[in-house]
Amino acid sequence: SSGINAEYGGSSFMALHVKYEFCVPDPHDFSALYGKVEMELEILTKEDAEAKPAGKAREEPNENPTLKDPDRPATSFSWFSSPWKTLRFILWANYKWYIIGGLLFLLLLAFILIFLYSAPGAMADKLFSAL
Repeated sequence: SSGINAEYGGSSFMALHVKYEFCVPDPHDFSALYGKVEMELEILTKEDAEAKPAGKAREEPNENPTLKDPDRPATSFSWFSSPWKTLRFILWANYKWYIIGGLLFLLLLAFILIFLYSAPGAMADKLFSAL
C-alpha cells in the first residue's frame, strides 16, 4: 500500500505528523516487489523539538521515534569486504551444478591425460621386460 496518512483529516498541509510509504517494483518483473520505503515526518515547534530530542539515525538519544536495528537478510553484505560470501550466496547458489560438473570434467580429463602420458612408457617396459 502506498500513500500519505496524515494525523489531521488526510491533508498533509495541515498535519503535524505525516507517515508516507511507497513500494518500488522490481525493474525486471513489475509484479514483484523490489523494496519498500517507509518515511515519517513530524513538524514540531521549537519548544516541542527541545522537549523531544532525537539523534541522527540510531545515535543517542534514540527516541521520538525509537529506531530499532534493521533486520537485514544474510545476502546484504559488501562483496569487496567479504568475497567468500559473494561466492557462497551468488555464485554457488546459482551455478552449483555447473561448478560440480566442471570439476568432475577436469578430474576425468586429468585421469585421461595421465593415462596417455604414462601408457607408452608402461607398454614399452612390458614389451622389453619379456625379452
